[in-house]
Amino acid sequence: MTFENNLSFAQSLDAQDPLKEMRNEYLFPQQNGKPFIYLCGNSLGLQPKLAKEVLDLQLNNWQNLAVEGWFEGNEPWMFYHKELKKLMAPIVGASPQEVCPMNTLTVNLHLLMVSFYRPTKERFKVIMEAGAFPSDQYAIESQVRFHGYDPKEAIIEVSPKTGAHTLETSDIIAEIEKHGSEIALVLFGGINYFTGQLFDMESITKAGHSIGAKVGFDLAHAAGNVPLQLHQWEVDFACWCSYKYQNAGPGGISGIFVHQKHFNDQTLHRFAGWWGYQENNRFLMEKGFVPEAGADGWQVSCTQVMPMALYHASLQLFEKAGFMEPLREKSKKLTAYLHYIIGQVNEQLGYEQFKIITPQNPEERGAQVSIIAKEHGKKVFDYLVKNNVLGDWREPNVIRLSPVPMYNSFEDVFKTGELLLTVKSIAND
Repeated sequence: MTFENNLSFAQSLDAQDPLKEMRNEYLFPQQNGKPFIYLCGNSLGLQPKLAKEVLDLQLNNWQNLAVEGWFEGNEPWMFYHKELKKLMAPIVGASPQEVCPMNTLTVNLHLLMVSFYRPTKERFKVIMEAGAFPSDQYAIESQVRFHGYDPKEAIIEVSPKTGAHTLETSDIIAEIEKHGSEIALVLFGGINYFTGQLFDMESITKAGHSIGAKVGFDLAHAAGNVPLQLHQWEVDFACWCSYKYQNAGPGGISGIFVHQKHFNDQTLHRFAGWWGYQENNRFLMEKGFVPEAGADGWQVSCTQVMPMALYHASLQLFEKAGFMEPLREKSKKLTAYLHYIIGQVNEQLGYEQFKIITPQNPEERGAQVSIIAKEHGKKVFDYLVKNNVLGDWREPNVIRLSPVPMYNSFEDVFKTGELLLTVKSIAND
């Protein structure tokens, strides 16, 4: 598509957008009586208007049914997670039996590593991306130490080439093959939180399996952002949070995926709890853990009804939007337009003030575009916030902007570019 750098063109794209009405399903923060242009859904998604309704419904159930709410009412809490599983599955490309809402992200990462990181004297290493989000780094370090290994020896980080900001898939695969016989686990993010790079998860999975390792993904920045086919790719396990692109509220409930090929593997270790026990016999209260079939068998603790209700509200909107394919189509156009607008800003400034470090290829990025501000980066970011554009600042000089297709518009992107163009006056403030 040939873009134009003017308001009427941006508005024409919005008029043609089949998802334009989805924007009306969300609540935007306000400043000085005006809504923000919200470009921070990669950190915390907006509140769906439906959230209050579903939360009130569960509060009313609690008020009117009390303990009977576990088995009575329109959505008995004991089985409520099953409603979510039906809607979670299309977002990550899985069957409902392969997914389950539970806990929070890093808790789930630890629980899944109990099952899928099984180091031996010969095969004990974990391969991951350099610059992964710190939670992943800490979780992997602690798991390695728990098994008696030194993280310096057991963790292999794949770094970009000198001068590059993103990884080449060929380099990831080469590193996997280089250490093949020593690798127990390949554990990557689906999308790097800092650069916004979307990794080729299918190729990484094939490479990991080819050398006999298990393969898992932290999908915090990928689930609800890009289409996924976890079952088809034969990913062993994955987990994600729900509060970024899936808009389930701060600290929202996490989700897990376990491939069905592992369901009958009696050799898998897992940390067990009553909630993961075989559902039909759970109230017999017998000794000896017998897991429920599927991903539900990895549950440990009681269903988190209120966080689950907020996730349910958001998932219903994904269903209304047609799940991931329509959202992805719009997302590619939004980020392409943002790339174009930033290029126009640099051209009008006469120098490259804003360097994009997110891949140019739309197949290698999600909704996030990360830019290095060459000069006065924090001033630029603060100016955007002051003028009702809310992105995300990362030290030392990166601004992350995430036009989310569910609720952002092409006009949002254009107006952000207009503000970026005022960088010269910002520098003198």
